[in-house]
Order: sequence, then C-alpha cells, then structure tokens
Amino acid sequence: MSKKDLTNIIASKHLGKKSIGCEQYDSSLLVAIPRELNRIQYEIENDNLPFFGSDIWHCYEFSTMTENNLPISRVLKLKYDCNSEFLVESKSLKLYLNSFNMSCFGKSIEECLEICLEKIQNDLSDVLKTQVFAYFLDNQKIEIFEKFENILNFVDENNLKIEKFEEAPELLKIKEKEEKEYYLKFDSLRSNCRVTHQPDFGDIFIYYKSKKHILESSLIQYLCSFRKEYHFHEECVEMIYKRLSDILNKNDELFVCALYTRRGGIDINPIRYSKNCTIKDYLDLKNIQKFARYGNKQ
Repeated sequence: MSKKDLTNIIASKHLGKKSIGCEQYDSSLLVAIPRELNRIQYEIENDNLPFFGSDIWHCYEFSTMTENNLPISRVLKLKYDCNSEFLVESKSLKLYLNSFNMSCFGKSIEECLEICLEKIQNDLSDVLKTQVFAYFLDNQKIEIFEKFENILNFVDENNLKIEKFEEAPELLKIKEKEEKEYYLKFDSLRSNCRVTHQPDFGDIFIYYKSKKHILESSLIQYLCSFRKEYHFHEECVEMIYKRLSDILNKNDELFVCALYTRRGGIDINPIRYSKNCTIKDYLDLKNIQKFARYGNKQ
C-alpha cells in the first residue's frame, strides 16, 4: 500500500458519517495523521526538518454549557509545533469540538472555560504526541503583514500564461542580484482536500532575503500549479517551503505562511520558516486573532 493510500484511509475515518449524535464530550473522535506519510515524497526528513514553524487553527464555533445549562460560545485558538509526529485531521477535530456542545462543565463561565481548555489541551497533546496550546480569544482584530505586497504588482498579467495545474517546481526561475528582502502576497492559492476533494482557498505570504531573486512571474505560475493538487493545508505549505528552499542559498532567510478560508467553522494557518528568519514572530502572538479570509462556512 502506498503512503498516499494509507494517509487517505486514516483520514477517512469519519468521511460520509453523520455529524449529529456526537454532542456529548468524546475524545476518541480525534484522528491523528502521520506527517511523514507526505513528507517522505518530498525528501523531508522528520528527524531533520529543513524548517521551523507551527500550525495555528482558529475554531470559530466552539460552544459548551455550564452545569446549570448556560450556553457559552467562544473562538478557540490551537497551536502546535510542526516538528510533531502527527497533525490532526480536520473533520475529526470538528466532531470532537461539537461533542462539547451539549456537555456541561463547571459552576461558572470562567470555571467551565478553564475545564474545557484543560481537556482540549490534554486530549490533543495525547493524540498528537506533542504539546498543544489552546486559548480562547476576544474579538480583537489586528492587521498584520503590512509590508507584504500583492505579487501581481510585479508582473504584467497580460503576459502571464498559466498552463500547469499540478505541482511543478520546475517552473521556478531565479536571477542573481544584490542581496534584498522580498515580501510577497498571493491571494489566490487553491488546492483540494485529499479526503473530501473540496477546494481549499487561501492567502499565502512569502518572505525571503537572498542574493537570488525568484522571478515573480515564475512564482505565480508555481503557486497556480497547486489548483489540482490534493493535500492537507500543512502539506501544501511544507511543499512550497521545500521547493523555494531548494533554489535559494543555504543560509538565506525564508518564511512561508498560508491563511486559509474558514470551512466548517475552522481555519488552518500553517507557518514554516528558516532557523535564521528574522520575521518568524509575525504569527507567534497567542492573544491576537488574524483574519485574512472570511466566510465560506461549509
């Protein structure tokens, strides 16, 4: 059995099953996916990762109740390191969080939320075999990525010709220049869920500092080549990071972050960066909620 087939079998545990009827707390709903199953295809070694980073999830529809049946709703933020052996499958996480809906915890709102956070952190940490951090967010919205400029501003779109829609790293072209920092944003990243085959849309932010200049037209063509790919969000970001890292110099700074559209009440925001990256703290603030995309509550 291929690594791809094994991943799909593991990830499909809840596929096609009704989401109702699981509104009592149940940690057994969580499904862990081994990251190695996809990484091995791109020569990314689990014990020698070419990047650092984390996966950040915003869960917009978390709801539970106190012991006197008072409903509470919050936005839940989850964060865990990319060096974890596993990632959590998104539908299993949705079902797991839904299992809090009709469950009652604590005599007060504060006590209820504290109990839920402890359960969520412990359950996910146990399943993923890594430390998972969980926070409830307020409604503060802070704009980030002010320096990043739309990559289309650097090209003549009339001369762009997009022909490949399956990942094609050979499209990437570079020129040697003086060392420079590049802050680029592409708001039309699309790939597809490897389990449901539904399209996933996101904004991708790429920063690098190098004497090599990745031609923006070639980078657009490469990013567009994901439109017929079937991968988890985390896998797409790691693939993009790896391809860019391969063509840059060894000690160049590199940062890749994708902020995906919310689907099923959850958005997933993977971040990968080089050890020497000076802007890695952009998304490392536990109490700030970032909104790059909106809506699409499927």
